Amino acid sequence: MEKSLLLQELPESSWPRERLLKEGEKHLTDQELLAIILRNGSRSQHVMDLAGLILKEVQHLYELKQLTIEEWMQFKGIGQTKAVELKAVMELGARIHRATQPKLGRVSSSFALGSHLMEEMKGLQQENLIALFLNTKNEIIQQKTIFVGSLNQSIAHPREIFREAVRVSAARVALAHNHPSGNPQPSRNDLDFTSRVRKCGEMMGIEVLDHVIIGENEYISLREENYWD
Repeated sequence: MEKSLLLQELPESSWPRERLLKEGEKHLTDQELLAIILRNGSRSQHVMDLAGLILKEVQHLYELKQLTIEEWMQFKGIGQTKAVELKAVMELGARIHRATQPKLGRVSSSFALGSHLMEEMKGLQQENLIALFLNTKNEIIQQKTIFVGSLNQSIAHPREIFREAVRVSAARVALAHNHPSGNPQPSRNDLDFTSRVRKCGEMMGIEVLDHVIIGENEYISLREENYWD
């Protein structure tokens, strides 16, 4: 009886949505995920019941994407608009599954890294720290400006780098930042920051390949210049 009252008081799809927010999508059942996509059921049927009914009608999840718009509309509570949305969701999911992770080039050496970023960074009026996130083949899977400002400021923290590295499943990280003065010689702050990042990388099992400092027409690789030991 208490459960029935609760079902009447809460919005139809509130429970799976709340669970996704609190626990993440991987903890939800197929029925709960489908209920979120459906959004609502009918006057006589709760969306969770509708999702359960649909899943009982198919032998395997694969068959969901084979349902036609007319077949979706056979379920009470699914009109043409919702059937079209479901077909679009199924097709987008299939395309995402076939998609491959984009590659932005490959870092084969410190020279390649410096050359890759020289033109992009040498004219910047503020220091920009850029992280290149690499897979096991040293292919660039993501390039991101982590922050703007001097490396001695509080915003320069390794957690921002490794949060993104974990998000994109990077195996390695390469760093680069520019010196607006045009002189690429590393400062004490540059070296201290690099050391902190490398130590964090060692703890997390993500290798830091290099930190390149970009000047006006030249760069310095901290690894090549023996600042790495």
